[in-house]
Amino acid sequence: SVLSSLAALPVPTIATIDGYTVGGGLERVLACDLRVAAKMDLIETTRGLLPGAGGTQRLPRCVGIGLAKELIFTGRQIDGQEAASMGLVNHAVPQNSEGDAAYQRALTLAKEILPRAPFAVKMGKLAINRGIEVDIASGMAIEGMCYAQNIPTRDRQEGMAAFREKRPPRFIGK
Repeated sequence: SVLSSLAALPVPTIATIDGYTVGGGLERVLACDLRVAAKMDLIETTRGLLPGAGGTQRLPRCVGIGLAKELIFTGRQIDGQEAASMGLVNHAVPQNSEGDAAYQRALTLAKEILPRAPFAVKMGKLAINRGIEVDIASGMAIEGMCYAQNIPTRDRQEGMAAFREKRPPRFIGK
């Protein structure tokens, strides 16, 4: 339930993997919206277990059923580049001498998100998370409802005014 609560947070979450992330640690990473990594694997089957904290559900939604089965069945370790090539992580970074390269890239990513309209980001996350669970027509309806909630916001008005006036927007989260 902790990982479901993490996945349900209304703000973007970014996981950083600066070393090995195995088993439940990778399941925690999968509960986040964005991921920056070096190495990871789901080792549970090498220990007589199966991923039991969402790995069998989140991994296939992230990389597809075939790759998820391969990773879970084999318990094989993959590096950040392979994880990025299969869509498991957003960014793979070479480790730096401080051992925090993934954290530094995640911080840069967070700084890209931070100046965006908070309510629009929240509604975007909601539309994606709820829409992916249903058929496309229902997903479009969910998107429409989120869009309708965003239209009357002061941030949407500020964003449009800033665009017309050719200046950076000053969002306040309302």
